[in-house]
Amino acid sequence: MRNRVINILKNTDGISDWRVLSTRTESTQLFFVHNSLETVRSTDTTDVKVTVYLLHDGAMGEATFSVYSSYDDERIAEEIEKARKKASIISNKPYTIPENEQGEYATASNFTSYAPASLAAKIADACFNADDMEGGSINALEIFVYKDTVSVTNSRGINKTQVKHRAMVEAIPTFTAGESVELYEQYNFTEFDRDRVRDEIAVKMREVKDRYEAKAPEKKLCCPVLLGAPELESLFYNFAYNLNFSAVYQHSNAFSVGDDIQKGAKGDKFSVTMCGAVKGSVSSSAFDADGYTLTDRKIIEDGRAVALFGGVRYAQYLGEVATGNLGCISVECGSLTDYEKRAAPYFRCASMSGLQVDIYNDYIGGEVRLGYYFDGEREIPVTGISISGKLSNAIANMRLSNETVTYESYTGPKCALLGGIEIV
Repeated sequence: MRNRVINILKNTDGISDWRVLSTRTESTQLFFVHNSLETVRSTDTTDVKVTVYLLHDGAMGEATFSVYSSYDDERIAEEIEKARKKASIISNKPYTIPENEQGEYATASNFTSYAPASLAAKIADACFNADDMEGGSINALEIFVYKDTVSVTNSRGINKTQVKHRAMVEAIPTFTAGESVELYEQYNFTEFDRDRVRDEIAVKMREVKDRYEAKAPEKKLCCPVLLGAPELESLFYNFAYNLNFSAVYQHSNAFSVGDDIQKGAKGDKFSVTMCGAVKGSVSSSAFDADGYTLTDRKIIEDGRAVALFGGVRYAQYLGEVATGNLGCISVECGSLTDYEKRAAPYFRCASMSGLQVDIYNDYIGGEVRLGYYFDGEREIPVTGISISGKLSNAIANMRLSNETVTYESYTGPKCALLGGIEIV
């Protein structure tokens, strides 16, 4: 299909440039109800997207469409013509698409050491090995093992392919003692470590029991707030967005290069690098959707914005050197040790509805579905509360963990202790 589309594009008049992005996804899937394997499924699908570029009247238009397996040559030619017409009424500032690069790449993963069905079975075994708590059970478990082959070809000599491996676990841990409480867990990874998979599910098994037992605190809690990797990923991506070429060009950025983001810092100053690849991250890649080779760039150093990053289009608009659209974020660790963390009471957010960060209105907060109040001796599960505060105060008093963790697209401190946040 992909080669057929490319041949038709090469013989089409009236367009300036084109790009074909295809992703072939091969998967092995296991579906369990309780501990019983109900369904085994294998899939092999290919997604093809075509972008047509058209220079007209001193401007540049572009339009994208999907190609399906049912399309014959005539239908593909019709879709190209529709895209050309759409591009003719779009007037963006012209830019040059990437050119003259070829290569084949593979993201590092130990998945290649296993047959997909065998790996899926090992992942399931590791998950069920965590199901050892009285009153608890894994109500449903779904395992997905993927192999993605991503290819980008354009009219200017870009021809790149990359093979990626990833797995996803979806689990519903349940605790029953008269009534039942469930939690939902989605876990993505690119390296198989049986103990780590087991530990990930074991944490959720403990949390679902704690969620059952958790109560609203009897009195208002006044202590620093501890955020984990999911919330830190969200926090630092909010800062990174403001240093993307597209945000700067569209004047939607809250700060610029040279600005002190972490004014009056009394804790650990943070440094952030946008990356193309991070070991263990499902977002790792050698090139972006344009076929542009990704280059890491440090954008924040010691709390100060030092550089911009982003794809070829907006880089050219700003007269900057592109990095490509980087999918991973790396944050340098801080000085907070586990011993220091436990030296005084704190409130740890274990499960949130989503961290809310508003840089323009200087706000950070969100609903906490499950949290733990550490009273100096033990963590007490609590629920029915929210956190709220001034973002500038929170990051000025922030302490970053000296332990590193990789979560989704983020690698950096395992947790962060923030002061100046109200627990309500």
